[in-house]
Amino acid sequence: MDSKLYTKISHRIICSDNSVLSAIKQMDSEHVKLLFVFTGEFFLGILTIGDIQRAIIANISLTEKISVIIDKDKKYASLSDSVDKIKADILALRSECMPVLDIEKKLVNVYFWNDFFGDQAIIDRREKINLPVVIMAGGLGTRLKPLTNVIPKPLIPIGEKTILETILDQFESIGCSKFFMSVNYKSEFIEYYLAKIEHKYNLEYFKEDKPLGTIGSVSLLRGKINSPFFVSNCDIIIDQDFRDVYDYHCQNKNDITIVSAVKSYQIPYGVIETSKDGLMANLSEKPEMTYMINTGVYILQPNLISKIPTGGLFHITDLIEKVKDCGGRIGCFPVSEKSWIDIGDWNEYMNFIKK
Repeated sequence: MDSKLYTKISHRIICSDNSVLSAIKQMDSEHVKLLFVFTGEFFLGILTIGDIQRAIIANISLTEKISVIIDKDKKYASLSDSVDKIKADILALRSECMPVLDIEKKLVNVYFWNDFFGDQAIIDRREKINLPVVIMAGGLGTRLKPLTNVIPKPLIPIGEKTILETILDQFESIGCSKFFMSVNYKSEFIEYYLAKIEHKYNLEYFKEDKPLGTIGSVSLLRGKINSPFFVSNCDIIIDQDFRDVYDYHCQNKNDITIVSAVKSYQIPYGVIETSKDGLMANLSEKPEMTYMINTGVYILQPNLISKIPTGGLFHITDLIEKVKDCGGRIGCFPVSEKSWIDIGDWNEYMNFIKK
């Protein structure tokens, strides 16, 4: 690989012997969705976030080598392809990049979307989905006090928009047009603000007169939703095309799909495992533990609304347990740790607005 090409992609290069978890971390660190995988100097292929998500869904360990999960059948450009053909292929595929291989399958060049189209957004020719979206916006925003003493959490600004607008816009961009919003605390502020701005949202508010938990207020929507629907908290941002989540939900015939984030914690001490009589069986120095975290975004089948009791406190965990006890299917669609931002947390909020 020549030095010019190496400089262009060096931050995206990863060894095929590295773990899946290390690939996730590199993508998060570099703010990219694909990496170039090499075995020594041999180009093995591109690893995308989609490859990783499919591997996690297939229950492949995050400690597994990248070489196990990489799709080696991806098609790339060859030296005989003209620049115009490569440009047309990138446009047709809405691809972030197109590697160019020589006759020996060595990587000799890479064209990125920006090389041809600059900052122009990737044209989205993917089919839209028009599912109802329920936004849970009735909380007190306790974690963001004292700011939420003045304005409700959904209206806290991030850049030129509020959290709420950012979430609504993301769903609207994939084709969703009907929104139901659960409100309570300072609901008049939310309704007044959204009435005064230009938007394309078809909004219907429903109000819980008392706190009903993280899903309890959805019982008020009986008879109004007859298709699978999204539920989203009003304080989280997820960098993910939710059509992928819906595809997974349908293909697996799930009753509930939870968008989950891969979260790693390193314990800053040596961890001891003991056996009988207190004898040490193993000692791990500063081990790293990886978990799947509930992000607060879900897809639910419409019949589940009838399983939510009216008038009482009822959480999403209660519904999940009820579905599980009845033999229902509960799927988890993974996203990387830094693809999920909990704006409702002071530290996360401050880090986000400083970007």
